[in-house]
Amino acid sequence: MIDHEGPTPLYMQVADAITARIDAGDLLPNRPIPSENQMVQEYGVARGTARKAIQLLRDRGLVITVVGRGTYVAAANDGPTSAR
Repeated sequence: MIDHEGPTPLYMQVADAITARIDAGDLLPNRPIPSENQMVQEYGVARGTARKAIQLLRDRGLVITVVGRGTYVAAANDGPTSAR
């Protein structure tokens, strides 16, 4: 799933994989996305890469982070206009 040798940065590939899971309904609104540690294990990336992927998902308006709680799939009205 993640192409470690390809030209696309790993954090973008991880963010795209999480986006696909959200779009497919595997990750539901107001429910947590995988933690950084889970992403490290699942995608074989560094923790910093997982963190950068989460930031990209926040920038896209797909997730929200609650300090001390985790990162959750944004509800339809939580983020910018849903243009995926």
